[in-house]
Amino acid sequence: MKKVIIGIFLCSGFLFLDSCKDDPTCTPSVPESKLTSINQDQLAIDIGKIDAFLASKGITDVLIEPNGVRYVINTIGTGSKIPCLENRIRISYTGWNIQSTKSNAFDSNTDATFTLSGLILGWQLVLPLVPGGSKVTLYVPSVYAYGSSVAAGGKIPANANLVFEIELL
Repeated sequence: MKKVIIGIFLCSGFLFLDSCKDDPTCTPSVPESKLTSINQDQLAIDIGKIDAFLASKGITDVLIEPNGVRYVINTIGTGSKIPCLENRIRISYTGWNIQSTKSNAFDSNTDATFTLSGLILGWQLVLPLVPGGSKVTLYVPSVYAYGSSVAAGGKIPANANLVFEIELL
C-alpha cells in the first residue's frame, strides 16, 4: 500500500518523472482528433499574420511547432519535461493579443497552477517540449486558442492570435 501511495505521489503534477509515461492514464501529446478538427483555412490566415508580426518585430530565433504554433525559448530550464497532459503545471505568465501590446495584457499571473489538458491547445502543444524552469514566448494562432469565440470577458476578440510569455516554475 505504501508503494502505491508513493507511486501516485511521484506521478502527480509537480514531479514530472519519465516513469509516469507508462501510466495508462497518461496522455503524452494532444490527440490527433483535436488537431484535425480545427479550421485549416483560418490556421493559414493566422500563420500569415503571426509570421508578418514576427518579421515586423525582427524576431528571427523562432521555433515552429509542426502544427503552426511559433515560439521562442528565452531561457532553457534544467528541470524535467512534462510527460502527460494530465499533469498540473505551475507557471508565471502574461498574455496579450498580437495586435496589442504587453502593456495591454488581457491576463497575467505570477504564480498559477493548472492542469495542462485544461488549457488552450497552443499551450498543450508547446509546453511539454521545454523543461521546467524555462521561459518561453508563444505566438498562438487563434484556432489553437479561443477560435471564433470572444473570450476573457470581451478582452480577446474572435479569431485573435495571441502572445504569451510563460515561465515554467
